[in-house]
Amino acid sequence: MSDADWAVPMLTGRHVQLVPLDHAHAHGLARAAADGEVWSLVYTSVPAPGTESAYIEDALAMRDTGDSMPFAVLDAQGDVVGSTRYYMIDRSVPRLHIGYTWYASRVQRTALNTEAKRLLLGHAFDVLGCEVVVFETSHLNLRSQAAIQRLGAKPEGVLRAHMRHRDGSLRDTHSFSIVRAEWPDVRARLDARMEQPA
Repeated sequence: MSDADWAVPMLTGRHVQLVPLDHAHAHGLARAAADGEVWSLVYTSVPAPGTESAYIEDALAMRDTGDSMPFAVLDAQGDVVGSTRYYMIDRSVPRLHIGYTWYASRVQRTALNTEAKRLLLGHAFDVLGCEVVVFETSHLNLRSQAAIQRLGAKPEGVLRAHMRHRDGSLRDTHSFSIVRAEWPDVRARLDARMEQPA
């Protein structure tokens, strides 16, 4: 697989579009983060007011090392409603993590989120040929843990005192994964969920 295959793709569905993150998205990220003040949660990676440019700069620096593929998340109207990324990419396996994911309050727990995960997982397994996709989240983020398990990801364990939250408190990291053999069932489950009426 060539380097071009590992460039940040554009992924498009009915409810959501994932596009390569760039500085033009700074204002949209600020509006999205203000919806519900999601930046105030200590266990998320949401940029605080006034830090959107630095957030994007850090994401692009990770991209340039080959460790990350950052996306802006757009709704069906083309408005920025959040961000997500592939990270900790290991092309030798290949494997990657999906994370740094956050959304404006108005689109949380909607078809947009389900479809975004379907697009990200589909690209990881079906295009990049990943053997495993990993999700990690804080012990405080019970909603995220439940959502990851609803995808069909299996618990791998807990990394105790793994890192610090933004407020300095210690974070235990809950790790989950989906391996290639599990992807067809996960894909079918996600496709069925997207066919359900809103």
